[in-house]
Amino acid sequence: MAAKTTSAAKRLLRLFALICLLAVCAAAAVFALWYQDNRRANFTSFAEVYIYPGTDASSALEQIASKAGVKNRRSLVRSFEKKQVDSFITPGHYSIQPTHSSVYVARMLNNGWQTPVRLTLEGNLRLKSGIASKISSQLLVDSLEVIRALEDEKLLSGYGFTPRDVFSLLVPATYQIYWTATMEDFLDIQKKAYDSFWTSANDAKAAALGLSRKQVSILASIVKGETNYVPEMPKIAGVYLNRLEKGMLLQADPTVAFCFDYKPTRILNKHLRVDSPYNTYIHPGLPPGPICVPTKDALEAVLNPDYGSPVRGQGNFYFCANPDFTRTHVFARTLSEHNRNADAFRAELNRRSRR
Repeated sequence: MAAKTTSAAKRLLRLFALICLLAVCAAAAVFALWYQDNRRANFTSFAEVYIYPGTDASSALEQIASKAGVKNRRSLVRSFEKKQVDSFITPGHYSIQPTHSSVYVARMLNNGWQTPVRLTLEGNLRLKSGIASKISSQLLVDSLEVIRALEDEKLLSGYGFTPRDVFSLLVPATYQIYWTATMEDFLDIQKKAYDSFWTSANDAKAAALGLSRKQVSILASIVKGETNYVPEMPKIAGVYLNRLEKGMLLQADPTVAFCFDYKPTRILNKHLRVDSPYNTYIHPGLPPGPICVPTKDALEAVLNPDYGSPVRGQGNFYFCANPDFTRTHVFARTLSEHNRNADAFRAELNRRSRR
């Protein structure tokens, strides 16, 4: 009887040991999966992914696996299912690092842990449609949404601007911004850059010229319309400031081009007769708003002009294209001198046309 009891006890002991072993194995398996999903790096390379509205978890997983080179696909699938990515996925621009785990990426998509993109405003920003195209090509916003914002009186009034002078608010540069940013987010960044430019020193320079901030921007937009050659900008600004000082018409071709949405390749006499407050050939003073987005270089040129003389109103009053076709200009103090310069340019232009 004692022998049978001992044998039964041994069987129970072995069964208990087996159960414990199975439990340990199960726990080890669960821990291994947890570690694989939560701690182990699961990607082979850095990748940037863009999750558009309406993208489902399956499409997002395929994009990530393809671009980032997933090591253990089952781990990524398991993590997406466990974290219910299909229900919580958030549109945005995400950066996948080789050190990221599957669960971290799933959480990243669910919580919208985006990486900012670089938004660059540069080039000839002359039409709102062109500006909208540049912005929409770099952010999720639609071109029409950008144009609506740039024409929204109520929205722009909150920044101290109107649709007519909104070009003054924009500051060409490269910015860090979320891909899903709204136009309000974009304008907030522009207002911050605008305020940063207008230091007390620059305000003092504008006041010394008898110009407001917006008037500086208007003149700077004309300077930008005349040239992209930065070293020459202060001279061109000086010409227009001299003309303002003397009460002369600015006669700036870019303002006329603006009246025709910059479609003419060359300003002709017929264009100069257009009835528009922006036509500086018939209306004195500055136009009512900027004709393009002025660059910082153009703004600095207006605030630090080269009059061609120590005294404003006594230097250069004219300039025309250089006959060497280097896209620079020659400057003159008198009309007769200017006419000679213009004749030289036309002669070279005709010679090249014949060739």
